[in-house]
Amino acid sequence: MTLDIIPLIAAPTDPADWPVWREHLHAWRTKTLAELSYDDHLYRRPDFAWITACFSYALVMMNDEAFYDAQTNQFKIDEFLDEGEREFGGYDAIVYWHAYPVIGFDQRNQFDFYRDMPGGLKGLRTVSRKLHDRNVKVFLCYNPWDTGTRRESRDDLDVMADFVNAIEADGIFLDTMKHGAPVFRAKLDALRTGVVLESEAALPIEYLHDHHMSWAQWFKDSIAPGVLANKWLERRHMMHGIQRWDHDHTDELQTAWMNGAGVLVWENVFGSWVGWNARDRSLLRSMLPVQRRYHEWFSHGEWVPLVETRQPHVYATLWQRNGVRLWTLVNRSEWDISGDLLAVPHQGQVFADGVQGRMLEVPDHGATIALTGTLPPRGVGAFIALDKHAVDDAFLQFLRMQSETWARANFNTTYPARLVQRKPLSNPLTTGDTSNMAAVDGFQGELQVTYRIRECAFYSNEQFADRWPPLPDFHNEATISSPVSLPPYYIDTLPVSNRQFQTFIQASSYRPSQLENYLRHWVDGRPHPGEEDQPVVYIDLDDARAYARWVGARLPTEMEWQQAVAQEIAHHGQVWEWTESEHSDGRNRFCMLKGGSPWQASGSYWYADGGVHHATFSAKYLLMWPGISRSSTIGFRCCIAKGKAL
Repeated sequence: MTLDIIPLIAAPTDPADWPVWREHLHAWRTKTLAELSYDDHLYRRPDFAWITACFSYALVMMNDEAFYDAQTNQFKIDEFLDEGEREFGGYDAIVYWHAYPVIGFDQRNQFDFYRDMPGGLKGLRTVSRKLHDRNVKVFLCYNPWDTGTRRESRDDLDVMADFVNAIEADGIFLDTMKHGAPVFRAKLDALRTGVVLESEAALPIEYLHDHHMSWAQWFKDSIAPGVLANKWLERRHMMHGIQRWDHDHTDELQTAWMNGAGVLVWENVFGSWVGWNARDRSLLRSMLPVQRRYHEWFSHGEWVPLVETRQPHVYATLWQRNGVRLWTLVNRSEWDISGDLLAVPHQGQVFADGVQGRMLEVPDHGATIALTGTLPPRGVGAFIALDKHAVDDAFLQFLRMQSETWARANFNTTYPARLVQRKPLSNPLTTGDTSNMAAVDGFQGELQVTYRIRECAFYSNEQFADRWPPLPDFHNEATISSPVSLPPYYIDTLPVSNRQFQTFIQASSYRPSQLENYLRHWVDGRPHPGEEDQPVVYIDLDDARAYARWVGARLPTEMEWQQAVAQEIAHHGQVWEWTESEHSDGRNRFCMLKGGSPWQASGSYWYADGGVHHATFSAKYLLMWPGISRSSTIGFRCCIAKGKAL
């Protein structure tokens, strides 16, 4: 037998082959560590001890309405973490996801998006401290592909290290990367201790010594659960399983359970809702207390993959440390399995069901004992063997809490979809002066919209569900047709200018409640000389609406804008433009932009759509707060309807 050494080492299907397979695993580990001249000193450092118990890791979109309240301009830390505890069993760490998929609409780089968050870097440090108060670690995200936006005066890694120090982060997620540069470790240690690097792509074993974490993303397991190669080589290395577009997460849950690894909770995927079903949430809630209580068993104990079980479709792994034995079990079938699950040496110990939270009634004698229980479809289980004197108040409390958690388990696999709804017009009855506007005839029928297929999806959230790569034409243009009813209306032929917006401010004394990036291109409260008739930018959706209300108008909807420009009644090409087509699914607010600007980021297809686009093209822009929405490339124009636009 030879091992197929890939990120997840497949296991033989036949139990008769498991002993030889385990021998080969041990031999490969010994040989590989020797060939690497493996140095584990970074794993022995006390400031990195926390990683072995960092099982539940959440990727958080900063714009997520469950994480940030745009009405109060406050991060909802306690509410977010409380919900995470109720639904998922709590988070050990979160990563701040900040720029993509908005980055690329203007010149701002990935670091600017952190700077433009509410309160800037100091505000994020306050958020980090609140998370630390709840024993949650904080990760920043590094996008190595961001090379086509505004450049920093220093090397990216130096800037990233400074941000880690300023925000008091505990780790860096290396987006799209297999590993970071060797110098990164030294730069981080010079500023802040205990900061880990976590790769997104499969981490090469050569970098295992200085990358304490890595994703197990879309790792395909064998029928009999296999072994995560990096976890087998370095037991203290933490891996997080993730299949981000899937509606069924039992694959990564079971792989993590059998390998002493963690999972990534990621429901808001770049502005697309991909919620976890009730069954998967229930499984994770039951797993995490066991993993956290026995984390040293998974990182420092004896690991015996695939011990024999009594039932087909049931697989088990044994973990031993300090006289306590822990078996983690999985049910690979789609039905309940009950009865004798394991036969194990008695060793004069008592036994408990660690997932369902109960002591087992077993004979107090005999060389071998049968452990009995029920595993739900695609479910997990755990048996614990320990000496009688170890069954103390803390252990009994652990079982009581597990019993309560199991009692509220829900094995419904229905996908928890979220309906995307368009927000009502901000000013449906418009009464302003139309003398300087162009008239547009009404329209009844189908209109086609074009867009680029991106991970943020478009109107709906279901675009990429259960498939990756998302589509054969990922990043190409696509079209969608919608029924449209447009009564006749008037529209500005050009975007609102700096001069017009200055007149509005002088007449109305308008001042937004949040000033971040507001009219950033003006000097001393007025446009640059010679730029008075250029489109006003660095205004957010609410700034634009305030102007429109002042002139007795509103912003055009996406389809009103498109119809006017397609008929060459209105002109575009200088800036992207806000529309009244604002949507929300309760977690993501977004607005459809039209037009485009000459600016275009180059070097990566992950950037948002740059350049000037044809009239039918729409771009989805995630909304968070004014400091992010105000851009050097987004302006607006006004519309007055003769009737109510639909």
